Amino acid sequence: MSTKDLLDEAMKLKPEERFTLVEGLIKSLDEPDKKLDEIWAEEAEKRLKAYRDGKLKGVPMEELFKDN
Repeated sequence: MSTKDLLDEAMKLKPEERFTLVEGLIKSLDEPDKKLDEIWAEEAEKRLKAYRDGKLKGVPMEELFKDN
C-alpha cells in the first residue's frame, strides 16, 4: 500500500480516530534512538577529554548569552 493510499484510507476515519492515528505517528518519531544516544555520548566524552587536555577552550556562559 502506498503512502497516498494510506492517507486516503486515514481520511475516511472519524476525526477522533484520525487524531489517535496522528498522535501515534508523532510519538513514534519521538522515541529515543539508542544508537544516536551512544554517538552523542561518545562525542561528549571526546569533547570533555579535549577540554581537560587543553586542546579545546571553553566559552563562559555569559559570553554566549550577552547582547551584541
